[in-house]
Amino acid sequence: MAAPTRQKVVIVGAGPVGSLAALYAASRGDDVEVYELRADLRDPATVPLNFTKSINLALSERGIHSMHLSGRKNVVDVIMSQAIPMHGRMIHGRDLTGKLWQAAQAYDVHGQAINSIDRATLNNALLDELEKTPNVKLFFNHKLTGADFHARKAWFERRIPEDEHKIDHTHAPGSVDFDRAPEVEVSFDFLIGADGAHSASRYHMMKYARVDYQQEYIDALWCEFRIEPTEDNDFRISPNHLHIWPGKEFMFIALPSPDRSFTCTLFAPADHYARLGNTPEALCKSFQQYFPGVSPELISPEELYRQFTHNQHLPLISIKCKPHHYDASVVIIGDAAHAVLPFYGQGLNAGMEDVRVLFEILDSHGVYDPSLDTISRDKARNAAFEAYTKTRVADAYAINDLSKGNFIEMRAGVNSRWYKIRKFIEENLDRYMPELGWRTQYSRVSFSNMRYSEIMKAVERQRLLLTASLGTAVFATVVAGLALGGTIMWNHPRQSGIHGLLKYVARRR
Repeated sequence: MAAPTRQKVVIVGAGPVGSLAALYAASRGDDVEVYELRADLRDPATVPLNFTKSINLALSERGIHSMHLSGRKNVVDVIMSQAIPMHGRMIHGRDLTGKLWQAAQAYDVHGQAINSIDRATLNNALLDELEKTPNVKLFFNHKLTGADFHARKAWFERRIPEDEHKIDHTHAPGSVDFDRAPEVEVSFDFLIGADGAHSASRYHMMKYARVDYQQEYIDALWCEFRIEPTEDNDFRISPNHLHIWPGKEFMFIALPSPDRSFTCTLFAPADHYARLGNTPEALCKSFQQYFPGVSPELISPEELYRQFTHNQHLPLISIKCKPHHYDASVVIIGDAAHAVLPFYGQGLNAGMEDVRVLFEILDSHGVYDPSLDTISRDKARNAAFEAYTKTRVADAYAINDLSKGNFIEMRAGVNSRWYKIRKFIEENLDRYMPELGWRTQYSRVSFSNMRYSEIMKAVERQRLLLTASLGTAVFATVVAGLALGGTIMWNHPRQSGIHGLLKYVARRR
């Protein structure tokens, strides 16, 4: 029996997740075509879909591990050489005397760090590698307009920029010139949708699969700011921390960039933006109240106001859906399958982990076994996609919920007494009694490849055990205090209860 022809894989979306998926597929011998709605993302003139710069990305263990398994060590080395390690949070505030303060909170007792990386740096390195890969073709300015997942065909509208009416070197074969933008028909063995939260791939898949879909906009908008380097081209604040100005209902954060600037983001309820002020002086005064030390110390009032009024105030969306596939012909990954809030820095990492998990499951189901005929391979791929959905939906839902919870922790919890006590206990158990397997939730999420759904179970077990242990300790202390108080009362009838206990302890000292 003759071996089947190589699979043709169409990937919609050339962002970091789609690009990584293309590398995985290409390394397995697939013929890969990547279609991107926007112009070449490596061109600085390409306008992002939200018409603003993206939030700096936080690259951690899951994303790094997934990139390493692509087999492109040189690419990973290039990306990591531009990353800035952040070993913890730096919390900013002002005390009752008006003095500014900052307090570092390490992410991990073993010194592990997450990495601040510019989205363009990451994306460009992956695209450059794809361009050098012979079985990969890149098509920019192509919008997915339709798909038939039975016939395994997709249609893309070729969007020609106004200044491009000459030779088109990236023109897909088979397109025809009409007055309107030409449409290209593309066949495939399977399609991977990696085209973001407002995914066209998911939209067309929902015409075929019975997809449960949940979309939520939280009551917060985000606006980007920038802290420039000092006059002698240095960082104005510590480059190895994620800086947070918590404000209970809102917060301001800053992540370092390789050019020694900081990319900053204000997260606040929509109605709060209107109350911040409509002049540089009023806005600066609001920042001094809510985010002390930002303006005028790091950003001048005039520049703060310019950025606040010039940069868009954008919504934050979270998406849950299942299944993540239909038949053997389409699977969605990254934000197309599970857009998450950015407060755990796991959107990119979860998307890259999708790629690793997907292709590990394809491998384990024998999809790339060269002895399979086309029909057998389709059956294997269908079983693999079903296993992927079953595995990944639980984890996608979990990181979605974890990200929502971390917003509350970042904007309010980091200064709470209970948070600091719990963190102290959990970190010391991790440091001094590693045999217990006790780790903080943050450490499990950011510095391991443990499934998100398993993390939630482990953390819940730890929470119950810690609560029970602290409750037992408090109970034992109270019982001991009452017993001691009784002895004091017996010997010193004029002293009783806690008052007597305190006096007795003071005398003993």
